[in-house]
Order: sequence, then C-alpha cells, then structure tokens
Amino acid sequence: MADRCSRAEQRTALDAFSRAATREVHNLAAAALDRYPQFVWQQLYNRLQCDADILRRDDEGETGGGATRLLDGLLEPELARRSAAAAPLWLHLRTRLTESEALIRTFAGHTGFVNACAFSPDGETIVSASNDGTLRLWDARSGAQLDTLRVHRFAVLACAISPDGQTIASGAAGSHGRHNDLKLWDVSTRTERATLEGHAEMVNACAFSPDGRLVVSASDDETLRLWNAETGRHEATLEGHTNSVAACAFSPDGETIVSASDDSTLKLWDGGSSACRTTLKGHTDGVNACAFSPDGRTIVSASNDDTLKLWDANTADCRATLEGHTGGVNACAFSPDGRTIVSASADGTLRLWDTRSGDERTTLRGHTREVSACVFSPDGETIVSASHDRVLKLWDARRSAKRTAVKGHADRVLACAFSPDGETIVSASDDSTLKLWDADSGTERATLEGHTNRVYACAFSPDGETIVSASDDSTLKLWDARTGAERATLEGHANRVLACTFASSGEMIISASDDMTLKFWNAKTGAERATLEGHANRVLACTFSPDAETIVSAGGDNTLRLWDARSGAERATLRGHTGGVWACALAPGGRTIVSGGGDKTLKLWDVSTGAERATLCGHAGEVTACAFAPDGQTIVSTSTDGTLRLWNVSTGEGFYTFPTLGVLTACAFSPLGACVCCADTGGNVYILKLMGALEEALIRFASEERAGRDLRCATQPSRGRRS
Repeated sequence: MADRCSRAEQRTALDAFSRAATREVHNLAAAALDRYPQFVWQQLYNRLQCDADILRRDDEGETGGGATRLLDGLLEPELARRSAAAAPLWLHLRTRLTESEALIRTFAGHTGFVNACAFSPDGETIVSASNDGTLRLWDARSGAQLDTLRVHRFAVLACAISPDGQTIASGAAGSHGRHNDLKLWDVSTRTERATLEGHAEMVNACAFSPDGRLVVSASDDETLRLWNAETGRHEATLEGHTNSVAACAFSPDGETIVSASDDSTLKLWDGGSSACRTTLKGHTDGVNACAFSPDGRTIVSASNDDTLKLWDANTADCRATLEGHTGGVNACAFSPDGRTIVSASADGTLRLWDTRSGDERTTLRGHTREVSACVFSPDGETIVSASHDRVLKLWDARRSAKRTAVKGHADRVLACAFSPDGETIVSASDDSTLKLWDADSGTERATLEGHTNRVYACAFSPDGETIVSASDDSTLKLWDARTGAERATLEGHANRVLACTFASSGEMIISASDDMTLKFWNAKTGAERATLEGHANRVLACTFSPDAETIVSAGGDNTLRLWDARSGAERATLRGHTGGVWACALAPGGRTIVSGGGDKTLKLWDVSTGAERATLCGHAGEVTACAFAPDGQTIVSTSTDGTLRLWNVSTGEGFYTFPTLGVLTACAFSPLGACVCCADTGGNVYILKLMGALEEALIRFASEERAGRDLRCATQPSRGRRS
C-alpha cells in the first residue's frame, strides 16, 4: 500500500508514528518488554487512536486524507491478528484522553513532587528539582535522563542554571532549622562546589544575575539573600516582607530584583544597594511567582488568588489582571520574544496568554495533578513544566496556539461503575458532577448535576434504572439512569459520604462516611433505616455480599469489618493491613474478599473464617480501588503509582500492568467481563477492552453465567406462587 501513496502522505503517516512513539517513550522504557512484547503495540496503537483527530486535520490539509488511509491499511490487519483468541493479552483504550496535542514528551523518573525546572542556555538540557531530594538532568531532545544528583537531605524546592551553563543552584527544605541551604553544582563534573548557609527556613527559590556573578535566594524566613556565585560568600540580606518569600528574579540588566511573597505583595529591590525601592500591591492572596519581561519593562506575577497580574516595572502600576485559572497560580514565565506568558496552576493546567492584550490563547492539559513550574526554552519553541504528578512534560509552544475542545470532567474523577448490562459507565468527580458514558464507544452521554461539592462514589441499581451517588456535601442522591433526572436526596450523615452501593435485591443502599459510620437506606423511599457503628476512623468503602446477607466495610483504622445485613450486628474485624484500607470487593461467589490499602498491598480474605489467605504485592503506591472479574478468577486494581494491574486469584500473581497518565482513583470490571474502566486525578475516564485470550475466556464465562441465570429465573416459581 505504501508504494501507492505519495511522499507527502508517507511523510504525514510517519510523523504520526513518530509523535506517538515520542509521547510513549517513557512508558516503553519502564515496561518489561521481554515479558510483554505486545506492550509496544498496545501503547502505539492506543496513542495513534487518541491522536486520530490531529492526524485527520493535518492529513486533510496536506494530502487529502491519503495518510489516514495509509495508516488504517497498515494497522487494521495487525489489529485483527492481535485481537484473535490465541493472541497475548493487551488493553485497547476506547476513550480519548484529556491531553493537549501540543504535548511532545514526558520525562519520568522522580519519585516525589517535581517542584522546579529550568533549561540550560543552549536549550539542550533540562534540570528538575523534586521532593525526592534529587536534581535530575535530562536531554531535552531525546528525553533521556542524563544524571541524578542526590543533593539535599530533604525536598529540593528550587533550581536555576547560570547564564554560562556551567553552574546549577539548588534550594532545599530543611528540618528543625537545619539544612535550609542553597547549593552550587559544577555541571561538567556533577560535583558540589559550595553550600551556602544562612537562611533559617526552607529556600523556595533562587536565580542567577544576568552576568552570573550573583545568586539571589528566597526563603520562608521572610528574607532574600544575595550570594557571590564564585566564592559562595554572603553579600547581603534583603528584609521587608512580612511572610514567606516564594519567588525572586533579576531584571535583564541586573540592576533590579523582584520578589514575591505570601504577604500578597511583590517588592522591587536595588541590585546594588539591596534597598527596597517599592512595594507592588493588588493581589488578594499569597504571590507564588514573578518574572521580568525580556526588555525589563514589565513584571508578571502569579498568585493563590487564581490570577496573574502585569505590572509596569518603572511606575509599579498594575497594567492588567489575567483571569482564567480555576486554582492558585504557581508559576509564570515570559517567552524570549516577550509576546507570550505561560502560567502553571493548581488546577492542573498550563495557560498561554498574549502579553499585549492579556487574552488567553490556549490551555495545555496533560498533567494529572497540580502544576508547580513552567519555563520557555531559550529559542521559545518549547515549554517544560513540572508537576506534583512526579513528571515533567515538554510542549510545542507553536502547536499550542491551536485550540481543541476538551470533553469530560473538569477535575479529578473519584469513582466509576458499569451498568448491569455493561453498556453504560457512570463516573463521579471533584467537579461536583456525574457523567454517563457509552461503554463501547467511550462517548459522553450526559452530565448529572445537583451535588454542591465533590462526588466521591457512584453505583447502579441491579435493574440499571437508578444511580446512587455520595458526596462531600454529606448527602447521597438518587438519579434516573435513563433521563439523568434527580429523584431524591438522602440526608443523615454528619460528614462527607465516601462510598455507596445497592444490595442485590435493589431494595437497600449502604453508605460509608467520614463520620465513622455506615448507614442503611430504603432505595425506593430514601428513608434511613439503620446506622452501623464500630470503626475507629472514617469508613472508606463498603459492599454487599451477592446474597445481601453480609456487608463488608473498609476503614481508615486499618481494618475491614463484616456486618450482618439484617440485624446490623458486627460479625468480625479483619486485621492485617498496616495502613488505611481504601477499597474492598467481594468475589461473585461471596466467599472471598479482596481489599486494597495505603500499605501498597491487596489482601485476600476468607469470608467464613475471616482469615487472611494471601497478600498481593506489586504496586509502588497506595492501592485506591479493586474489583473482581465476573469469573472470580481475576482482580483489577488501581494505585497512586499510576498503574492498573490484573491479578490471578489462584496464584496471587500480577500478570499485566497498564500505565496511565496519573494517580488512579477507581476501577470496575464490566459485568460482561471483557472490559474494565478506571479513572485518574487528571479528569480522565479510561475504558479498556481486554483483547486476546483473556477476553474470550471472560466473555464465554459471562455469557454462560447470564444464560444460566436467565434459565433459573424462567424455571423457578415466583415468590407469590405455591409450587
């Protein structure tokens, strides 16, 4: 087929493959490809599907659609081969992720929040600073990690590279008044040149003067300090702020220093005398970042009041306020030509702004947690960002001018569940809404609005006609699953409601709360029937046994508890986890419980004896959710380590891992068996179809089970009829 395509079509198709491979290289590098060679196909195919709209738009403009046809012709035969019953397992992603097309690559390696980042003057190297106590150096072109400097005893909060590219400065958080230091590092030898001590509290920021002779640092001790970059000698202390100093920067001519503080102000300081020239007031909350424009005439500041402000550097007048972020703004930077500002926010996004008009140009989405830092490359063509999701991302600043509509939740997704027929998924979010999704196509069907705060949990009734949700507003709500209309509000908990589910009869609902109780509700009337007390901490999860005779609950007190569903009496307490138990589920037969906790493990328990049967280890972070497949032989789990894992119940071994964009919060198995869904803190709902041998086995089991259930229902007499 390739020989029948033009060179332009071939080039566009190759560019699509190259873009997909570049975006996935961090996942491919971390995968066990010797055990799972199909992982390469999975990641590239899923990525190409997610990028299909980009390809079609570029293709239509350049080649009239020929490149799209070329790619389809290459992929379809391989898709058929890898979907066969005997093929190795892989997961087919059916949903489009909330990732901007401007994303180039992801840098993964840090094990803690990434707090700061900087480009080398030649744009070839990126340095990052993290809570894991390290600085890391990255090749900006290939994404390869060049080195790790284990530099400080505690979190590294700041980093900067000297104008000649030969020195790195890093600032750290200490403990009990010690180790709140600034360090200087030789880039070529990777050795420490000097430790600059003097700040009484953590060092939040640092910057080199344009000539590289001075370093300025900002600290929680409410001061800035000037240091000789060559000798490390303390030159001056700048005092005047009345709260922590979060940021600092030199003007392009080196004659002025600007600082930003939690006291809601910025200050301008004379670079020679260190005297405070003026104070800039206007923000209504702490100021987290500041920067000079390349011509030195304008200052941009970023604040916890969700805004950026532009200031005249000569008159100190506020020229404009930039509004758009929905969370505190943590960082800001000018492009080298001064025409664009990039900002990073606690809302998980970066935004680009036109410096002259103050208009927002675009929003960059891809991080799944708070974005802590951002900076343009020296040539202005790329942007690097750092986040609490433990990664850095590189963005194409030119492609970012193109806007794309983003559908889905606007904040973290905290729960997801399948309808009994497997055709619909409901998700619950921090954005106070629930959404309904088509499980086959991944398209959004409806949004359910009514809660006044984040929604923690959701579940379908056994007949699929009703949805129950649990919220931070201390209520549960019942919804019509077909129309999305709110039916009832259930009030009674004294604190936020964290979990909810229906009994198999559909007549009862159980809920779990921060108030350390579970509550029974009449599913039809919404009336509260009983309260179960016993946990010594918040109750994080709950579920019914298949026969609705037993309730299992999981708590922040590190225990699971079994309750008699009729009397409400506690039957047993299961102890074994060494951290809060975040999730629990019962096998279809009702004999086995799986639980997941803050100790990074899953555990299997015998329902009849309460004995622990096995511990499943493999996740590198807290286990946030778990569920059984319909056959009871497979478990799916999610974790703060950003992975979904599949486990064999008989052996207790994990046999497949799927990486996602960020911290995972929820998961569910389809009643039909061949599909799982999970959700993350970036607002993504992943619908994953199991392809290959396991898919066939689960579909066959689900079909046989459904047929048997239908047969039993058809032959058994009704409860009102005498046999």
